[in-house]
Amino acid sequence: MKGPTKRQLEVLSFITEYLEDHAYPPTIRELADHFSMSVKGAQDHITALKKKGLLKQGDKKSRTMELVKTSAGDKNFIEIPVLGTVAAGRPILAEENKDGFIRLPRSFLRRSREYFALRIRGDSMIGAGIMEGDLAVIEHQSMVNNGEIAVVMMDDSVTLKTFYREKNQVRLQPENSKYDPIICSGGDVRILGRLAHILRSYNLSADRANPYPGSA
Repeated sequence: MKGPTKRQLEVLSFITEYLEDHAYPPTIRELADHFSMSVKGAQDHITALKKKGLLKQGDKKSRTMELVKTSAGDKNFIEIPVLGTVAAGRPILAEENKDGFIRLPRSFLRRSREYFALRIRGDSMIGAGIMEGDLAVIEHQSMVNNGEIAVVMMDDSVTLKTFYREKNQVRLQPENSKYDPIICSGGDVRILGRLAHILRSYNLSADRANPYPGSA
């Protein structure tokens, strides 16, 4: 069976955050209104998530959706660390950098690869469909191809840009015409990983604070 689509993961993320804020799930109508879709469209996403083992629903009454609880040994899911602010010189995956986890279906990720997630701050990548507050799922690796979107570290900062290596320099290209590219020597840039997925995070409470360690 195929893994969930991007939209299905966004729906699942919304339900998860709603449960965390209210201790009960949203109605189908609330789900439809949030995503500006029809009730039938929302129900179709719920049905798909149920078939993929990510959600269950006792009956068709209001507020009966439940997340499928998985144990640490469940082979169908993997926990991805969400990283907090990264200090210079500190390993990116150090325990003290972690700021919680997200759980994704294993089929959504490549085998034998390591992943981490960063929340995005800024609008320099909106041309690539990456918005402030999005959750970037990063495949941890030290090399990327030209034209791939990469997370890189420069001094104390971490940024997400389209990566180009040109002769003796590196160009970090924003995807927003308001910003100029960042030009630096290869020795000044440390590649942390390649963008694998973008998940949109829907904050349901105005006073809910989110760390934004990644800058776009």
